Amino acid sequence: MAGRLQDDGDELVETHEINVTPFIDVMLVLLIIFMVAAPLSTVDVPVDLPVSTAKPTKKPDKPLYLTVKSDLTLALGNDTVPRSQIALALDDATAADRQRRVFLRADKSVPYGQLMEVMNLLRGAGYLKVALVGLEGIAVGKGEQTP
Repeated sequence: MAGRLQDDGDELVETHEINVTPFIDVMLVLLIIFMVAAPLSTVDVPVDLPVSTAKPTKKPDKPLYLTVKSDLTLALGNDTVPRSQIALALDDATAADRQRRVFLRADKSVPYGQLMEVMNLLRGAGYLKVALVGLEGIAVGKGEQTP
């Protein structure tokens, strides 16, 4: 609390004003923390995706990515998941909402049979809304793409 002197006596009178400087300092620190933390919350599993010619659709706010890496291991988000535990991991990630869309990404070196096996695991777990993810662009020639 702050006090001020008045001319009419020796008594201190309280002022009822809020000092907003500490509040602004705290808000600026929180802003900086969120600006630094936001780019770190993206999925960073390295995968070499094939090119797709389909029109891109609107992506949800928090997509759920299931990735089949080139060594045939599975990753849900950034976490590696054994194939036997994929149903439990999906239930934990979606709060058992089997109507949520799962975005399936696979390295282009993954054999088609392995990709179908992962899709069968998703179907067996009750997740029927599966979207395949690919790079945007048109495949012109071997290993080439246009924006």
